[in-house]
Amino acid sequence: MKKNITFSADDEIIRKAREKAYKERTTLNSEFREWLKRYVGVDSRSVNFDSLMESLSYADSGGPFSRDEMNER
Repeated sequence: MKKNITFSADDEIIRKAREKAYKERTTLNSEFREWLKRYVGVDSRSVNFDSLMESLSYADSGGPFSRDEMNER
């Protein structure tokens, strides 16, 4: 079940956000729902990133490096 919520923001920000959403062929409602999913951690990309980083935990860069060593080409 979807619930309606009300939030407030500066008129100019809302106008710019609506323009951007229109250019991207979406709506503020849709964008807000996607943001809300990411905010609560439902977004699978963050889960995939954490999983990837865990799978690469064996990698060792051999560092720490000095500033000069990092800038060598």
